[in-house]
Amino acid sequence: MSIRVMLADDHILMREGIRQLLECDNSVEIVGEVSNGEQCLEMIYKVRPQVLLLDINMPVKNGIEVLREIRNNHLDVKVLVLTVHNEIEYLLKAMDLGVDGYILKESEFVELKKAIHTVFSGQIYIQPNLIPVLNSRMVSRDRDKDKIDELTKRELEVLIEVANGKLNKEIANELKISERTVKNHISNIFKKIDVSDRTQAAVFAIKNDLIKLY
Repeated sequence: MSIRVMLADDHILMREGIRQLLECDNSVEIVGEVSNGEQCLEMIYKVRPQVLLLDINMPVKNGIEVLREIRNNHLDVKVLVLTVHNEIEYLLKAMDLGVDGYILKESEFVELKKAIHTVFSGQIYIQPNLIPVLNSRMVSRDRDKDKIDELTKRELEVLIEVANGKLNKEIANELKISERTVKNHISNIFKKIDVSDRTQAAVFAIKNDLIKLY
Protein backbone atom coordinates (compact mmCIF):
# COMPACT_ATOMS: atom_id res chain seq x y z
CA MET A 1 0.00 0.00 0.00
CA SER A 2 1.38 3.41 -0.99
CA ILE A 3 1.84 6.34 1.44
CA ARG A 4 -0.70 9.11 0.90
CA VAL A 5 1.32 12.34 0.62
CA MET A 6 0.13 15.94 0.33
CA LEU A 7 2.30 18.86 -0.86
CA ALA A 8 2.08 22.38 0.60
CA ASP A 9 4.39 24.87 -1.12
CA ASP A 10 3.71 28.22 -2.77
CA HIS A 11 6.29 27.63 -5.53
CA ILE A 12 4.60 25.82 -8.40
CA LEU A 13 7.83 24.59 -9.97
CA MET A 14 8.97 23.16 -6.65
CA ARG A 15 5.68 21.30 -6.20
CA GLU A 16 5.77 19.98 -9.76
CA GLY A 17 9.35 18.81 -9.36
CA ILE A 18 8.64 17.00 -6.11
CA ARG A 19 5.44 15.48 -7.48
CA GLN A 20 7.17 14.16 -10.60
CA LEU A 21 9.93 12.60 -8.53
CA LEU A 22 7.57 11.00 -6.03
CA GLU A 23 5.16 9.74 -8.69
CA CYS A 24 8.01 7.63 -10.07
CA ASP A 25 7.99 5.75 -6.79
CA ASN A 26 5.15 3.25 -6.38
CA SER A 27 5.40 3.49 -2.59
CA VAL A 28 4.07 7.07 -2.62
CA GLU A 29 0.78 8.55 -3.85
CA ILE A 30 0.27 12.32 -4.17
CA VAL A 31 -3.27 13.02 -2.95
CA GLY A 32 -3.28 16.82 -2.94
CA GLU A 33 -1.36 20.06 -3.57
CA VAL A 34 -1.86 23.54 -2.08
CA SER A 35 -0.08 26.88 -2.30
CA ASN A 36 -0.93 28.53 1.02
CA GLY A 37 -1.44 27.62 4.65
CA GLU A 38 -5.18 28.17 4.78
CA GLN A 39 -5.74 25.91 1.77
CA CYS A 40 -3.48 23.36 3.43
CA LEU A 41 -5.64 23.06 6.53
CA GLU A 42 -8.81 22.80 4.42
CA MET A 43 -7.30 20.18 2.11
CA ILE A 44 -6.13 17.95 4.97
CA TYR A 45 -9.76 17.37 5.99
CA LYS A 46 -10.73 16.54 2.39
CA VAL A 47 -7.97 14.17 1.27
CA ARG A 48 -6.76 12.80 4.63
CA PRO A 49 -3.03 12.50 3.79
CA GLN A 50 -0.79 10.30 5.90
CA VAL A 51 2.25 12.54 5.38
CA LEU A 52 2.25 16.29 4.73
CA LEU A 53 5.28 17.87 3.04
CA LEU A 54 5.09 21.39 4.47
CA ASP A 55 7.02 24.48 3.41
CA ILE A 56 7.61 27.22 6.00
CA ASN A 57 7.35 30.29 3.75
CA MET A 58 3.76 30.34 2.54
CA PRO A 59 1.17 33.13 2.22
CA VAL A 60 -1.97 33.54 4.38
CA LYS A 61 -0.63 31.13 7.00
CA ASN A 62 3.03 30.11 7.15
CA GLY A 63 4.21 26.58 7.81
CA ILE A 64 4.80 27.16 11.52
CA GLU A 65 1.25 28.45 11.94
CA VAL A 66 -0.11 25.48 9.99
CA LEU A 67 1.86 23.03 12.12
CA ARG A 68 0.57 24.68 15.28
CA GLU A 69 -3.06 24.34 14.13
CA ILE A 70 -2.54 20.74 13.06
CA ARG A 71 -1.27 19.86 16.52
CA ASN A 72 -3.87 21.94 18.36
CA ASN A 73 -6.64 20.20 16.43
CA HIS A 74 -5.02 16.77 16.82
CA LEU A 75 -5.15 16.04 13.09
CA ASP A 76 -3.92 12.56 12.23
CA VAL A 77 -1.11 13.39 9.79
CA LYS A 78 2.66 13.14 9.94
CA VAL A 79 4.26 16.51 9.18
CA LEU A 80 7.57 16.66 7.33
CA VAL A 81 8.86 20.21 6.94
CA LEU A 82 10.62 20.68 3.59
CA THR A 83 12.27 24.09 3.55
CA VAL A 84 15.19 26.28 2.50
CA HIS A 85 15.65 27.41 6.11
CA ASN A 86 18.68 25.86 7.79
CA GLU A 87 18.56 28.36 10.68
CA ILE A 88 18.32 26.41 13.90
CA GLU A 89 15.59 28.63 15.36
CA TYR A 90 13.11 27.46 12.70
CA LEU A 91 13.95 23.84 13.48
CA LEU A 92 13.63 24.43 17.22
CA LYS A 93 10.23 26.06 16.78
CA ALA A 94 9.07 23.15 14.61
CA MET A 95 10.38 20.66 17.17
CA ASP A 96 8.56 22.47 19.97
CA LEU A 97 5.33 22.11 17.99
CA GLY A 98 5.83 18.38 17.48
CA VAL A 99 7.06 18.18 13.89
CA ASP A 100 7.76 14.64 12.66
CA GLY A 101 10.58 15.56 10.30
CA TYR A 102 12.68 18.44 9.01
CA ILE A 103 14.59 18.35 5.73
CA LEU A 104 16.10 20.99 3.45
CA LYS A 105 15.09 21.51 -0.17
CA GLU A 106 18.72 21.15 -1.21
CA SER A 107 18.57 17.46 -0.26
CA GLU A 108 18.76 14.65 -2.79
CA PHE A 109 15.63 12.71 -3.68
CA VAL A 110 16.86 9.56 -1.95
CA GLU A 111 16.99 11.49 1.34
CA LEU A 112 13.51 12.94 0.84
CA LYS A 113 12.15 9.47 0.17
CA LYS A 114 13.89 8.15 3.29
CA ALA A 115 12.45 11.01 5.34
CA ILE A 116 8.90 10.31 4.14
CA HIS A 117 9.13 6.62 4.97
CA THR A 118 10.75 7.36 8.34
CA VAL A 119 8.06 9.77 9.57
CA PHE A 120 5.32 7.53 8.16
CA SER A 121 6.66 4.69 10.31
CA GLY A 122 6.31 6.87 13.41
CA GLN A 123 9.93 7.92 13.82
CA ILE A 124 11.46 11.40 13.80
CA TYR A 125 13.65 12.37 10.85
CA ILE A 126 16.00 15.36 11.06
CA GLN A 127 18.44 16.07 8.22
CA PRO A 128 21.74 14.61 9.49
CA ASN A 129 23.88 17.75 9.04
CA LEU A 130 21.45 19.72 11.24
CA ILE A 131 21.65 17.34 14.20
CA PRO A 132 24.99 18.55 15.72
CA VAL A 133 23.79 22.17 15.65
CA LEU A 134 20.43 21.13 17.08
CA ASN A 135 22.05 19.22 19.94
CA SER A 136 24.31 22.17 20.76
CA ARG A 137 21.39 24.60 20.74
CA MET A 138 19.26 22.30 22.90
CA VAL A 139 22.03 22.22 25.51
CA SER A 140 22.24 26.02 25.37
CA ARG A 141 18.48 26.33 25.73
CA ASP A 142 18.51 24.03 28.75
CA ARG A 143 21.03 26.38 30.35
CA ASP A 144 18.78 29.32 29.52
CA LYS A 145 15.83 27.52 31.13
CA ASP A 146 17.83 27.14 34.32
CA LYS A 147 18.53 30.88 34.26
CA ILE A 148 14.86 31.68 33.72
CA ASP A 149 13.90 29.41 36.62
CA GLU A 150 16.14 31.54 38.87
CA LEU A 151 14.10 34.66 38.14
CA THR A 152 11.35 35.65 40.52
CA LYS A 153 7.87 36.31 39.16
CA ARG A 154 8.44 40.07 39.43
CA GLU A 155 11.86 39.86 37.73
CA LEU A 156 10.30 37.93 34.87
CA GLU A 157 7.66 40.63 34.48
CA VAL A 158 10.36 43.32 34.42
CA LEU A 159 12.43 41.37 31.88
CA ILE A 160 9.44 41.10 29.55
CA GLU A 161 8.83 44.84 29.82
CA VAL A 162 12.52 45.54 29.10
CA ALA A 163 12.35 43.25 26.06
CA ASN A 164 9.31 45.19 24.86
CA GLY A 165 11.41 48.36 24.87
CA LYS A 166 9.90 49.99 27.93
CA LEU A 167 11.91 52.59 29.88
CA ASN A 168 12.34 52.27 33.65
CA LYS A 169 9.70 54.92 34.31
CA GLU A 170 7.22 53.18 32.03
CA ILE A 171 7.92 49.83 33.69
CA ALA A 172 7.44 51.40 37.12
CA ASN A 173 4.07 52.83 36.07
CA GLU A 174 2.98 49.57 34.44
CA LEU A 175 3.88 47.39 37.44
CA LYS A 176 3.02 50.06 40.06
CA ILE A 177 6.46 50.01 41.68
CA SER A 178 9.15 52.66 42.09
CA GLU A 179 11.84 53.37 39.49
CA ARG A 180 14.46 52.49 42.08
CA THR A 181 12.87 49.08 42.53
CA VAL A 182 12.86 48.62 38.74
CA LYS A 183 16.58 49.42 38.62
CA ASN A 184 17.28 46.89 41.37
CA HIS A 185 15.26 44.23 39.55
CA ILE A 186 17.10 44.90 36.29
CA SER A 187 20.47 44.65 38.02
CA ASN A 188 19.47 41.28 39.49
CA ILE A 189 18.09 40.09 36.14
CA PHE A 190 21.32 40.93 34.31
CA LYS A 191 23.32 38.89 36.84
CA LYS A 192 20.99 35.90 36.75
CA ILE A 193 20.75 35.62 32.94
CA ASP A 194 24.39 36.67 32.42
CA VAL A 195 23.91 39.73 30.20
CA SER A 196 25.36 43.22 30.45
CA ASP A 197 22.77 45.49 28.84
CA ARG A 198 19.10 45.85 27.90
CA THR A 199 19.65 44.80 24.28
CA GLN A 200 21.20 41.50 25.33
CA ALA A 201 18.38 41.00 27.81
CA ALA A 202 15.83 41.58 25.03
CA VAL A 203 17.60 39.08 22.76
CA PHE A 204 17.55 36.54 25.60
CA ALA A 205 13.81 37.06 26.08
CA ILE A 206 13.06 36.74 22.36
CA LYS A 207 15.27 33.68 21.92
CA ASN A 208 13.49 31.93 24.78
CA ASP A 209 9.97 32.86 23.61
CA LEU A 210 9.26 35.13 26.58
CA ILE A 211 7.89 37.64 24.06
CA LYS A 212 6.63 37.31 20.51
CA LEU A 213 7.75 39.38 17.55
CA TYR A 214 4.43 38.84 15.71
